[in-house]
Amino acid sequence: MRPPDPRTVRSRDTALVSARELLIEQGLSGLTHGAVAARSGISRATLYRLWPEAPDLVRATVVQHITLSRPPRTGELRADLRAALSATHAMLHEPAVEQGMRVIVERAGVDPGFAAVKEALYRTGTEPVREILTAAVTEGDLPPDLDVDLALDQLHGPLFFRRLIANRPFDLEYTWSVVDDFLRANPKPPLQ
Repeated sequence: MRPPDPRTVRSRDTALVSARELLIEQGLSGLTHGAVAARSGISRATLYRLWPEAPDLVRATVVQHITLSRPPRTGELRADLRAALSATHAMLHEPAVEQGMRVIVERAGVDPGFAAVKEALYRTGTEPVREILTAAVTEGDLPPDLDVDLALDQLHGPLFFRRLIANRPFDLEYTWSVVDDFLRANPKPPLQ
């Protein structure tokens, strides 16, 4: 497999910077292929080849942030959950990603393209915590019957609710208290 063409990578990165700026400044209505082309200097044809629809641009902007903000795992459950949810905290307080998430949630109920983007972002965004939880169950650090999907809701739900629904910022202490509450409710099983 050949490495990606450096020109394509540069074009993509330049376009995503412009898309991010437009999303912050103007919301979804300002995030058009024409506006991104005008701001970035990248041709519309290239933009349409990379991201055929507006939801694809929003998704790429959010996924880029999620991917860049993934912390390395240490193997210690509490530390890994804190680090992963600290990345979620940062994401929800980063203007372009926050605005993108609001747009996606708002449009997903009426636009199948945004519904698909929301589902893909859910999988991408929760994957690190799902991996941590699954490994912890396997290693005996969490109960063997832990419902991982419910655990994801318990860990991410309060953060998304507070930021996107209640429209309130929160600090890392709040984030870490969510982790600690979860761990108290799901203690390490006793040795057999």
